[in-house]
Amino acid sequence: MKKWITHPKVEGRSSRQAHANLPEGTYEREMGKEGFFGPASHMYHTHMPTGWSDFEGPLQPRAFDATKIDDTADSPWAAKELMHNAHTRIRFWKSDGKMDHLVRNGDGDELLFIHDGSGDLFCDYGHMSFRDGDYIVLPRGTMWRIESEGPVEGLLIEATNSSYMLPEKGLVGPHAIFDPAMLDTPEINDAFRAQQGEDEWKVVVKRRNALSTITYPFNPLDAVGWKGDLMPVKINWRDIRPLMSHRYHLPPSAHSTFVAHRFVICTFAPRPFESSEDALKVPFFHNNDDFDELLFYHAGNFFSRDNIHPGMMSLHPCGFTHGPHPKAMKNAFEPKAKATEEVAVMVDTRDALEVTGEAEKIEFKEYVNSWKA
Repeated sequence: MKKWITHPKVEGRSSRQAHANLPEGTYEREMGKEGFFGPASHMYHTHMPTGWSDFEGPLQPRAFDATKIDDTADSPWAAKELMHNAHTRIRFWKSDGKMDHLVRNGDGDELLFIHDGSGDLFCDYGHMSFRDGDYIVLPRGTMWRIESEGPVEGLLIEATNSSYMLPEKGLVGPHAIFDPAMLDTPEINDAFRAQQGEDEWKVVVKRRNALSTITYPFNPLDAVGWKGDLMPVKINWRDIRPLMSHRYHLPPSAHSTFVAHRFVICTFAPRPFESSEDALKVPFFHNNDDFDELLFYHAGNFFSRDNIHPGMMSLHPCGFTHGPHPKAMKNAFEPKAKATEEVAVMVDTRDALEVTGEAEKIEFKEYVNSWKA
């Protein structure tokens, strides 16, 4: 049995409620455990915790611009790998939209987030159309390919040696954020049957990050039906209904979309700002001491960030305080609009992410200096 060492108390000038009614002239900083799920303390500072004048060493906040990736790849296995650890691999795929072969991931479940483009996905289970903003979860071992009239861009997040599951929604019940009935699944329809045939097809399988090719004298996507409770699922960010409180700024964990072993995926979708005058309207400064935080910016105006546009991603390793950029703090309690406009995908990993050489080629080196007040 384990139990946290806890001894709740208040010292000095402090707010009685986190993220609201801050002592005049202070900035709140949260120090917590287990990515907002464990015990936490709140410090009240007279200076912004991110107001550094210099930051040297490998721990600094980093940003990468995927719009600068020029190469297109006919296979997700040729996509640019940007970050990885023992439990996930994160790649960005620019495809011409036409795959002449099938792929299968033998290392873990695959999650595709469609950043741009639309088309059709064919897999063991049938046919599914897709568009920008779709999450598509493909169980480990699924054979699949995409087909599109134009280019497709996507973020690929592998749950290495693991599986994607839904988060426990607790007090708000299983239908909050999105109802599981909103998850779309592939269909054995006319489009699926039309692509079947006796032509030769290759399946490129990734296992232990090495590729093998299996050739068939027919299209192996030849199922006439299936049954069970394991299948690819799809949901669009537009179908997500964010949790919110009009009097309290909820932590990122409230926006959890999928969970896997030692990492979680959250979706930041448009929502009204908090209406209570004393409630923070921007993310609170926090020490992400147990997780690395990766954010992919999909669309809209990123109200807490400066020098960021759609197609970029930021990485805040655990070990230092981060939060809103200085410009965003001007609207900490009086927002410019009634609602947020941003759409972003957050990947919080329990283990440190290794940044690849491909990511360093598209890095925005001045990101760390953009925090200087």
